[in-house]
Amino acid sequence: MTKKTKAVALFSGGLDSILAIKLIMNQGIDVVGVNFRTPFFGLDQKYINPDFEIDLKIVDISLEYMNILKNPLHGYGKNINPCIDCHAFMFKSAGDFMNRINASFIISGEVLGERPMSQNRGSLSLIEKMSGYSGLILRPLSALLLPETIPEKNGIVDRNKLLNISGRSRKRQIALAERMGIIKYPSPAGGCKLTEPGFAHRLKDLLSHEKYDMKDIELLKIGRHFRLDGDTKIVIGRNMGENSLIETFFKVGDILFKPKKTKGPTALLKTNADLNEELILKACRIVSRYCDKEGYNEIEINYYHTLKHETPLVKKILPLEDEELNLLRV
Repeated sequence: MTKKTKAVALFSGGLDSILAIKLIMNQGIDVVGVNFRTPFFGLDQKYINPDFEIDLKIVDISLEYMNILKNPLHGYGKNINPCIDCHAFMFKSAGDFMNRINASFIISGEVLGERPMSQNRGSLSLIEKMSGYSGLILRPLSALLLPETIPEKNGIVDRNKLLNISGRSRKRQIALAERMGIIKYPSPAGGCKLTEPGFAHRLKDLLSHEKYDMKDIELLKIGRHFRLDGDTKIVIGRNMGENSLIETFFKVGDILFKPKKTKGPTALLKTNADLNEELILKACRIVSRYCDKEGYNEIEINYYHTLKHETPLVKKILPLEDEELNLLRV
């Protein structure tokens, strides 16, 4: 019995990657999907179509990716997104995975011209060269507009069954999905936190001021953030869900703040230095700014150095004025 050809697909969970995989599977080729996860992007399991059967591997590349993020050879996009270096790194990682499982080539759902920075002809060619797997990256949705790949030249893939889609319109992809009976798929979105201006600003602040770990990066996704000095910041919950979530980020050296008698947010102060009374007072004034102040001139704020059964310390304080608050906002 002849052994079937195997390919590795970069799988985002979106429609383009689903269609690219389907086009190759329909040629009798086995496909193993790989999704790379970092704090900035990764597959949301709830969006995986249960009707789409694929052998899927999720690989965390967070630590390696931080080196790419801090020192991108080809710079950033509009925010702090190193798109060229990021894509090259993912294709290299996919190629290394391909070798480990004895697959023959790599599939991507990329569409020529769909993203201005990373999916123009020059970028696609550069990314392929940087990956170290030139000729082995097949983009089925735009293949007829791109140079022939090694699996096509070798007859492993029938080029005549590939497509020539380009541009940002998704009409052809949606029509193809209907013909293939693909009904459930997520709406298109940026998908990468690094392209979001607010998150990018917070991340730049974190990288320039503090020692950090992956949980500190995750914390950037929630709450209001304020920088008290070069070593210290405070994160304020915006709703009940965030208030509960903020407590899960508490670690030794942090301080947790909660209003004593009135409704208001939970807040977490993080620092790399010894705290002084002035910083604690300022933190309490920021927290009190977001409390229900009806009937109160001053707000009492409890604060904790540990989440264990500790009697909290308390400050009775006037809220910080908005003008000063805005100077501290990250």
